[in-house]
Amino acid sequence: MQERGSGLDEAANVASLAKGAVKTGKALAAAAKGGAVGGPYGAVAGALWEGRKHIGKIVAVVAVLLLLPVLFILMLPSLIFGGLTGGTSSQPILNDNAAIVQNVSDIAFAVNQVLGEGITDAEARIAQDFAAAGGDNYEIVNPYAADMTSNTNSFIAQYCAAKGEEWDTISLTDLQAVLRQGKSSLFSYTRTSEIRTVEDDDPDTPDVVETKDETWYIYTLVYNGEGYFADTVFHLTEEQKTLARDYAQNLSLFLGDGMFQYTEYGGTTITSLGNVRFTDGATEVVYFNQLDERWANEPYGTDNIGGYGCGPTSMSIVVSSLTSDIVDPVEMSEWAYENGGWCSKSGSYHALIPNAAKAWGLPVEGCTASEPQRILDALSSGKLVVAIMTKGHFTSGGHFIVLRGVQDGKILVADPASYTRSQQSWDLSIILNEASRAAGAGGPFWLIG
Repeated sequence: MQERGSGLDEAANVASLAKGAVKTGKALAAAAKGGAVGGPYGAVAGALWEGRKHIGKIVAVVAVLLLLPVLFILMLPSLIFGGLTGGTSSQPILNDNAAIVQNVSDIAFAVNQVLGEGITDAEARIAQDFAAAGGDNYEIVNPYAADMTSNTNSFIAQYCAAKGEEWDTISLTDLQAVLRQGKSSLFSYTRTSEIRTVEDDDPDTPDVVETKDETWYIYTLVYNGEGYFADTVFHLTEEQKTLARDYAQNLSLFLGDGMFQYTEYGGTTITSLGNVRFTDGATEVVYFNQLDERWANEPYGTDNIGGYGCGPTSMSIVVSSLTSDIVDPVEMSEWAYENGGWCSKSGSYHALIPNAAKAWGLPVEGCTASEPQRILDALSSGKLVVAIMTKGHFTSGGHFIVLRGVQDGKILVADPASYTRSQQSWDLSIILNEASRAAGAGGPFWLIG
C-alpha cells in the first residue's frame, strides 16, 4: 500500500504539471503527434530522469486522469526550462511562459553573439583570399549587417540531440563553446570580380583629375544555415538529425513563435489563379498563392514553395503591389535563398521581410501587437503590413500573411496559402492575439510602403 501511494503521489505531481501546461494552450495536438513518433521534447528533464523507474506508474495514472500521458514527461532539458522549478513566480517553470520565453531570448542573444564572431572570422578569411588573389581592392557585401536573425530553436534542438541523454551537461555556456569551436563553418562567401574606374589621386598633380582602371573583388557573405551545422558543428547522426527536427518543430509550436512556417502540402496544387488583384482596400493588391500550380513545386532552397514559401510569396505580393515590378514567388524565392532568407525545413527567417522590402527600395518599420493604431493607420494610408502568425485561424504552426486594408472596421488580408481567407475580413483582435510573441527582426508586424 505504501508503494502504491508513492506512485500516485508522483503521478499527481506530473498531473499537476500537465494540467498547468494544458491551461497555457501550447500546441497540444501537434506536440502530442510529435510524441507519438518519438520526438516531442527530447531528453528527459533531470528530476523525471532520476525517477524513470516509476514512469510506467505515472503514465498509467495520468492516462486514467485523461491527461496527456507522454507529452509533459518528455521535454527539452534545463537549457530551456531551467528544470521543473525556478520560474519567475512560485509556479514551476514549465507553467511559467514568461520565464521560458526569457530563457529562449537569452539563448538567442548568446547565439547571435557567436554568429557575430563567425562574421568576423569570415571577413578574416576573405582578407586572406584577397591577398592571394592579386587584385587592386575588394569590398564585402554583408546582408546581415542590419539584422542577423537565426533559428534559435534549431540550434537548441541540434545541440540537445547531440547531447542525447547527457542532460546534466547541457548549458548555455556549453552551447556557446560548441558553436565557437565551429564558428569557421557558420559563414561562407562567394567572390566575383569587376573592373572599376576610379580617380587616380596623384599628390604631384593635385589639380588634375585622372582616372585608372582597377580590379575589384566583391565578396558576399553567406549564412550557411542550421541544416549545414548539423554535419559540420554538431556532427549529428541521421537518427539525431531526425530527433533534432522533432525537438525544433515542437519547441516552436510550444512557444508559439512562428519560426517554423509550413503549409499542409503533399504535392496537390491548386489550379492557376491567373492575374488576381484586390481593389477593396486603399491600395490595389497583386495576389499570389504559394500553392498555385505555376510555382508550388518550384524550389525554395532545397524545399518547395508550396510547403514553405509563405514568406517569399508574401513579399511577392508586397513588392508587386507597391512598386512597378511584378515579382512572382519563384523570383522572390530565388532572391530569398541567395540573400540568406531561406531556413531549411523551417520556411524563412523573419529578417526576410525587412531585408526584401529594403532591397526593393520600400520603407519598412517593425511594429508590435501592442500598437494596433499604428497598424490601422498604416493600412488606411495605403501601406501594406506583413504579419507572422502562429497557431490559430491562419495556420497550425507559423505563417506569413499580408494585411492589405481596412473595411468597416475589419482587416482585409492577402493570405498566400488561402484565396478563401483572402476574400474574408477579420477582426483585428484575432490577428493581434495570434501574431507571434517571439518574432525577430522587429516583428511580428512590418509596416511597408
